[in-house]
This record gives sequence, structure tokens and C-alpha cells, in this order.
Amino acid sequence: MKHYLNTKHLAFVLCLGAAAAQAQTAEGSAPPAAAVEATAPATVVVSGRRPGPGVWKVSSRGGHVMWVFGTYSPLPAKMEWDTARIERLVSRSQEVLKPPIAKAHIGFFSGLTALPELIGIKKNPDDAQLRDVLPAELYTHWTVLKEKYIGADSGVEHYRPLFAGEELMLAGVKKNGLSFGTEVIGKIEKIAKKNKVRMSDSGYDVVLDDPRKLVQDFKTSQVDDVACLASTLDTLDVDLETMRQRANAWANGNIAEIHSLDYTDRQDTCLDAVLGSSFVKDAAGLRQMRERLRASWLRTAEKSLAANASTFAVLEMRDIVGPKGYLAALQAKGYAVESPN
Repeated sequence: MKHYLNTKHLAFVLCLGAAAAQAQTAEGSAPPAAAVEATAPATVVVSGRRPGPGVWKVSSRGGHVMWVFGTYSPLPAKMEWDTARIERLVSRSQEVLKPPIAKAHIGFFSGLTALPELIGIKKNPDDAQLRDVLPAELYTHWTVLKEKYIGADSGVEHYRPLFAGEELMLAGVKKNGLSFGTEVIGKIEKIAKKNKVRMSDSGYDVVLDDPRKLVQDFKTSQVDDVACLASTLDTLDVDLETMRQRANAWANGNIAEIHSLDYTDRQDTCLDAVLGSSFVKDAAGLRQMRERLRASWLRTAEKSLAANASTFAVLEMRDIVGPKGYLAALQAKGYAVESPN
């Protein structure tokens, strides 16, 4: 009997923020929030019923097709997504591919004994506070945005920088009329279930021989995650406008704008901080995670294209657009790829 644990539930990938905002990372120190707001008027976040983006069409030489739908986070909080077009495509497909994730497979009993170790996992080692681990200039920047978005919560001052940044991002996104858009994949799953279309994983399995030790090592290890928090602060100061533009572009189905926006983001900075840490050295399944997820999705996609007349796949928008996107890799293998209008 096995216990399956999505790695996003483990500390070393919590920095991903299952619904982390995707925003362009700014370089250098960011100006105070008030200065940004004074120089650039905020984009009004759309609301009401919206179509969302179109879908990409991937065709095989044998005439089979895969419809690829791109998700994005954050999205307008007051948006109602019109799913009629997606329901038609899903209902006519034989399989829905979920976005690729890494899943940890651990023994059932060892998994249960590991869970109590998660208590206190967000805190800095030795009960240090953020003022003890951050450079003075960065800590000043943190206090300004913490006051603006979180308020007087003193508990977050004991968090590791990556977790403090995640708390700040959650609060900042909410106060700017956005949400993390997790309901989109939930609606697609409901549509698939309603139409009795099977859903398949597209990621890979991570074998953790001793998850309890891994968690313990994380709690006592220093993680170089200062850059993660710095990127989060810059995102909320400098790139919030870009986040709004992307959210509106997704909601309105503006494919030209979706293609034009840069998808380099804080998520990469935070993931690099964790996966580059010493406590990960014994977890082979976590190394080269991005490359392994990409390879796994491509294998699964080709298998589905060969087996099904129609497949519906869900990917993050950042994994679709651009020369390094997953669909560019399929195109290089000889599949025809058509972008929505």
C-alpha cells in the first residue's frame, strides 16, 4: 500500500506557491511602493463573464489532435469564466492531460510519521526573525510592503524569507483585485468527470526513501532564499502592473498580448533557492525537476496523440508560449501546431 504525496505539500516545494503569481522579475532594488503608484496609473482589472484564451491545436501526421489550454495565475477575482467552448472540446476527447507535477511516493506508515514534522516548518532555524537574516535595505523594503498588505501580524516575522514572501504575495494579490485562479483547473476537472473523460497525470514520480529525515534536514538547514523574497518584493512593487495586464489578457482571450508578455518570474527564483540547497542533495528525484517535468509531459503527450483521436491538455501559459515552450518541442518533432486567433 502506498501513500501519495504531491511534492507541493512538502516544504521544499512550497516556495512554488501552487498558485504563485507569475510576474517578470525586476533587477536591482525596487523603489518604494508609493513612488510606483504615483508614477504609473493602475490597470483596471476586468470583471464579469469572460471567454478566457483560445486553445492551441496540435495535429499528428495520422490526423489525431490535441487541444492545449493555457492556465495563468493570478486572475481577476470578480471574473466569471465562460467554459462553453472548453466543455465542447473536453466532451469530444478521450483523455484530459493534467499539468505536469512531481509526485512523491512514500510508504504509508512512514508518510504518516513524517507529517507531524511539518509543524513549524515555515520558521527560520533557531527561531531567528527576518531582521536577523535579511540585509538591512531589504528588510526595510519588506516592512513597507508588509505594513501595506499584511498589517501588524508579527508571526510572519519568524518565517523563512521564501514563506514570508508567499504570505505577502497572497495578501498583495488579494488587495489588488486578483485571485490565484485555482478554480480554472477545478472547473476543467468537473467538466471531464461530468462527460466521463479520463484524466491522466503527465508528470513524474519522486521516490523519497526517508521523507521524515528530509523534512528534518530542511528545518535545520540554511536556505539561500533571500533572493526569493527580494524577487517577491520587486514583483509587488514594479511588476504588479504586468500581472494585471496578463490577467486581463487571459480573461479577454487576447492571444497577441499573451504572446508579447515576458514569463520570467519569481517562481523560478524561489525554486532555484530550494533545489540548490544542501538538504536536497540526497533527493535525486528532485534534481533537474524542470527538465524532467518537460520530458515527462512530452512523452505523455506523444503517447496520447498516438492513442486518441482527440486529447485535451492543460498547461501553464508559460509552458506554451515562446521558443522554449512545450509546443515548440512538439513542432520540432514534426507535429503541426496552430495558435488560436
